[in-house]
Amino acid sequence: MTRLRRAEGTRRGRAGGALREADLYPDVRDALAALRADGMWLGIAGNQTVRAGGLLRGLFSGDVDLISTSDDWGASKPDPAFFHHVAEAVPADVDETLYVGDRVDNDMCPAVAAGMHTALVRRGPWATIQWKSKEAEKLPTFRVESLLELSGLIKQFNATGR
Repeated sequence: MTRLRRAEGTRRGRAGGALREADLYPDVRDALAALRADGMWLGIAGNQTVRAGGLLRGLFSGDVDLISTSDDWGASKPDPAFFHHVAEAVPADVDETLYVGDRVDNDMCPAVAAGMHTALVRRGPWATIQWKSKEAEKLPTFRVESLLELSGLIKQFNATGR
């Protein structure tokens, strides 16, 4: 049975500014709490600087198991090396990992190529632009409007014994 274990979600940080609670999408805290209550291992990984990683750690250190950035790993999405680092960091098989992102090209394609399940969240300009593309409809394991949908979808997925 597959146990999906990955979720994330923050708005893009302001240039040079601090990342604050107000910068988070409104569903992030509740979604992380629900996934944690479900027993999920949670991580945040994305194309960010070391400095942004520190800001994310300040906001999420008690909520997730891992926070890492492309600068930490020396590889940026969509480079397969980035997703190799994700797979190495997650304490589960790659086919038990759910990578959540808002871009087909940077998130869905390389995560699927790495053997991960994926969730495309419809937020930000790229998800809006790519939402109706063939890849956006075909590649993701889940397509969601809100991170709050993930807990129920993962439970249903896991119940099927995949």
